[in-house]
Amino acid sequence: MLSSDTDILTAAASWRRDGRGVALATVIETWGSAPRPVGSHLVIDEDGNFLGSVSGGCVEGAVITDALDVITDGRPRVLEFGVADETAWQVGLSCGGRIRVLVERVD
Repeated sequence: MLSSDTDILTAAASWRRDGRGVALATVIETWGSAPRPVGSHLVIDEDGNFLGSVSGGCVEGAVITDALDVITDGRPRVLEFGVADETAWQVGLSCGGRIRVLVERVD
């Protein structure tokens, strides 16, 4: 079961209040077949704990890895996964679509 956006954003705020480093990943664009719609969220803490979903399969793992870097350096990133990209097959986005995900630190 996926968490609601309210649950995810509430968790992000709570984790920050607890002093954890936190990043928020948001689907900002989709094209073709995509597992999750624009606006879907995934929150990640500095220990790799997460809540929510921006895709599925190994895409989540790739987003979490980049989110840990975002927490450390504070620089937001836009990640793109799609079948035209060789890495899409490596991370499991074989549905024929493309997604763009914004990952930013929660301060």
